[in-house]
Amino acid sequence: MSLRKTKLRDEHAEIDTGPLNDILFILLMFFLMISTLANPNVIKLSVPKAKSDTRQKQSVVVSVDKNKNFFIGTRKINADSLEAVLRRYIKEGDSIKPAVVINADSIAHWGEIVKVMKVARKLGASTSATVSGND
Repeated sequence: MSLRKTKLRDEHAEIDTGPLNDILFILLMFFLMISTLANPNVIKLSVPKAKSDTRQKQSVVVSVDKNKNFFIGTRKINADSLEAVLRRYIKEGDSIKPAVVINADSIAHWGEIVKVMKVARKLGASTSATVSGND
């Protein structure tokens, strides 16, 4: 009886990662496509590009389009009821000064933007506007 030890082959078990790469690629593409569809600003405005951007805590977003339409969030409001609707969003007596961010179309009328600023300042909020000129 011969009791010889046989030399074990040095085998490494490898896992095929091809299908895993395919699944990760599909998940990546799915989340990229979904993230582009989930845009909270549904109103189409031509907003300018800037080199630097200062941001502050947004409490109310007012949009003004080229047809003198006012939107708070995505809700269209009348110009006459702007102050009453903004008063509901801006609570007086808060410890943090509320901010009103105005997004305006590049060819929106300046008078409408100034009107929103005056109403917001009257209610005790700070304002910042994003408007572009014709390039």
